[in-house]
Amino acid sequence: MIRRSSFGGAAAAVLALAVAMPLSAADAVPAYVKSAVDDTARPDADRQRDANRKPAELIAWAGIKQGDKVADLLPGGGYFTRLFSKVVGSNGVVYAVAPARPANAPANAPDFAAAVKKIAAEPQFSNVRVADMSTALPEKVDYAWTSLNYHDMHNRPNADLSAFNKQVFEALKPGGVFVVIDHAAEKGSGKRDTQALHRIDAELVKSEVTAAGFTFEGESNVLANPADTRKLLVREGSVQGRTDQFALKFRKPRG
Repeated sequence: MIRRSSFGGAAAAVLALAVAMPLSAADAVPAYVKSAVDDTARPDADRQRDANRKPAELIAWAGIKQGDKVADLLPGGGYFTRLFSKVVGSNGVVYAVAPARPANAPANAPDFAAAVKKIAAEPQFSNVRVADMSTALPEKVDYAWTSLNYHDMHNRPNADLSAFNKQVFEALKPGGVFVVIDHAAEKGSGKRDTQALHRIDAELVKSEVTAAGFTFEGESNVLANPADTRKLLVREGSVQGRTDQFALKFRKPRG
């Protein structure tokens, strides 16, 4: 789906305000989302991260539901992959999209899809499919989601975010949603801090994604942390796991 080169009105105002607000009330989270997050079979390491990553609130805000098809872009260890699998259920599909390890790669070359391959092999995650980033998905999806990865795409050699966003656009059904979550950089900084601090300016993300044809639908501040100055590397002790983060929702037009 994504080439390797791109990897490296009154009522309207009310609606816009609503989608920009964080979800905090427990009853705002559908039961099937809550059940997925509360599943005690999830890895302890994942469950320990929930307080900071707010998965229930974010998935509910995004609107992912049972039966949906979701592309989890650059899923890492599969934190969201497992959750999406349980949320969409047996009638849904989760594509864990990662760069494939070349057949002729050195023995010590990393396999970025290794973790999600293990997840997909478990019977309880039979709706998970591992997909290669360099090829198109076998079908259009309802959602594309990437968490804490977008900034790193700017750090890849010959990075082409225009191509990346256009390919995400093509992978979605009309009306489909693209969610981007990342570590916030200082306003106006653009891509200045993508490598040194692993942060990116939300306004740059908005401009790049909308340039691909998406409309900006809203923002949740559920991951906001005003105590984070946005001047530290995201792995520094004082902010690790507690960075100020943005969550942006974009939609592919229906017509």
